[in-house]
Amino acid sequence: MEPLQDIRNIGILAHIDSGKTTLTERILFFAGRIHRMREVKGKDGGATMDFMELERERGITITAAATTVSWGGKRVNIIDTPGHVDFTIEVERSLRVLDGAVLVLCAVGGVQSQSYTVNRQMQRYGVPRIAFINKMDRVGADPGSVLRDVETKLGHVVVPMQIPIGTGADFAGVVDLVQMKAIYNDGPKGERVRLDDIPSSVAEEADVARHGLMDVLSLYDDVLMEILLDGDEPTQEQIHRAVRGATIRREITPVFLGSALSNKGVQMLLDGVTEYLPSPIDRMAYACDQNNDGAEVALSADPDGPAVAMAFKICDEPFGQVTYVRVYQGRLHKGQSYRVARTRSKQRIGRIYRLHADKREEFDSACAGDIVGLLGVDCVSGDTLCDPEIHYTLERIYCPEPVISVAIQPERNADRQAMSKALSRFVKEDPTFHVRFDEQAGQTVISGMGELHLDVYVERMRREYKANVIVSKPKVQYREAPTAETPFNYKHKKQTGGAGQYAHVIGRLIPLDATDAKDYEFENEVTGGRIPTEYISSVEKGFQMARSHGPLAGFEVIRLKMVLEDGSSHAVDSSDLAFQVCARAAFRQVVQDAKPVILEPIMKVEIETPTPYQGPVAGDIASRRGIVTATEMRAQTTTLTADVPLGSMFGYATDLRSLTKGQANFSMEFLCYRRTPRSIQEQVIEERKTDRQRVPSS
Repeated sequence: MEPLQDIRNIGILAHIDSGKTTLTERILFFAGRIHRMREVKGKDGGATMDFMELERERGITITAAATTVSWGGKRVNIIDTPGHVDFTIEVERSLRVLDGAVLVLCAVGGVQSQSYTVNRQMQRYGVPRIAFINKMDRVGADPGSVLRDVETKLGHVVVPMQIPIGTGADFAGVVDLVQMKAIYNDGPKGERVRLDDIPSSVAEEADVARHGLMDVLSLYDDVLMEILLDGDEPTQEQIHRAVRGATIRREITPVFLGSALSNKGVQMLLDGVTEYLPSPIDRMAYACDQNNDGAEVALSADPDGPAVAMAFKICDEPFGQVTYVRVYQGRLHKGQSYRVARTRSKQRIGRIYRLHADKREEFDSACAGDIVGLLGVDCVSGDTLCDPEIHYTLERIYCPEPVISVAIQPERNADRQAMSKALSRFVKEDPTFHVRFDEQAGQTVISGMGELHLDVYVERMRREYKANVIVSKPKVQYREAPTAETPFNYKHKKQTGGAGQYAHVIGRLIPLDATDAKDYEFENEVTGGRIPTEYISSVEKGFQMARSHGPLAGFEVIRLKMVLEDGSSHAVDSSDLAFQVCARAAFRQVVQDAKPVILEPIMKVEIETPTPYQGPVAGDIASRRGIVTATEMRAQTTTLTADVPLGSMFGYATDLRSLTKGQANFSMEFLCYRRTPRSIQEQVIEERKTDRQRVPSS
């Protein structure tokens, strides 16, 4: 077992098509994990980490895959993540358990829409990172522009560790600013790293860049500053120590250059990963002790401490459920039982696997700092596993809400059971995939992060479960919101032959601004015991239940604050149920009176198109009620950023290909909810009314 300081847990993150999976394939090859490199869209079966049939067919990464390599005497656990925003939960839950990350950027595209998303996710979990500017051999490669993007758009302090020797077709290698040597990749597959003198054509630029590196590092390392003030030259070890310390503190982002497809720069990036990114003992993790009123407890990466681990990903496979876990403290042993903190139940570990894409290597135990797969543990994504003697819980994984829905039904009765089994598995695996049954329409409705997200799950039903389903047109997840502050005063009184029901609530509904952090708030201002304390939670529960179905079209009601000011109760007839019923009725009435409106999801769309097609693309966005917020020209390519209603984006991929002869691509992510125009609101309400009146087919 390696010492903890020799372990690195990292993720490869980027915008779609920036070369993450190709980079991971090269890392596996150069580290000796595989003996033949395969391409993402190659005819040889596709990249190692894209092991799903759908991933290889479409040439995209759909699910995060884990592997382990050895480099420079250190073990590197790697998670290759999807770039498409529809599968953002894969990035989210991977970052939750990683110690460091490699942010991959295209040398031509620079910072793109999904780059912003993964940057926010890294900030959310405080993950140190290094950057890799990929595709340096592409026409139009401009690493200087990418560095400026990272500084201005992402807010990083970038520290270039290398400068390129040529760009585009002339990209030959890099100059290492620590060693002050030129580095080239020789051999048919770039497997031999050759150090040479710096070419005269870039010698002056290298000197300037070296001084820039020293100037920036001296701001974050007092020892280095003293050395430079004394007029001495720091050693390579001193520079490495300064870069590592500032990187772990997330003060800087070291930047490396290369081309994964051309097998250039990958070994130097691996050196950077092992040299600068943190080990498990460099990152502090915290848990809440549920046996001590949720008190915060610092976890140490101590193999001999009580075991604490997080289940961050679930895969239901033919031989059983495989649970991906990160061990934070102690050890997990095969055959022993551990507490699932959420359910308080004990689960016995059947097997422990070291993961390599879809392959498994069995071990008897897993130690603090390990990322492994467990067989036989019944839990869900985000659960904490711990020693039975303690009851610790780790911070759960942030999970974005779905923005799109479709209705599905089995083609034949014979498909119904298989469809149900598939949906049950997918809900357990993916927290952003939701399933509900619409009783009014008599339909099963699935919700997710985008058209591609749902399309993949429907295709998996057909392939993996032989469940043929009929899919309706996608439906947008609208919201409803009140616009006027409105008082409420509602009394629920019901007398039957037995015990009656009595509840009375008085208060105000206050609309919240779109900039408020919360979509819903409840405030209790009742004094003098007018409503007994035990019924206050019943009132809030009633409000929450009623909030799920708004008065206009039955969508969730958001952006409101319910203030309970007064009321009354009955010594005999008041109950938890009575106050819940009263609160629901009061909510429905007051929201109806508060001039509610329909809100629609707005997507931030980034389109990269050849410049000659900029006009038609912008015109098409305008026809979809979109607003172009930024335009950036780079070489022969124009990048448009626009805010567009999700309801106008269905089928956009096909339309964009038609407009640009297949030369443009786009990505989009959820931005916010905004009020719909009156005509659209009336249309949405009418469509919902029609859906409710439609009689389900038998």
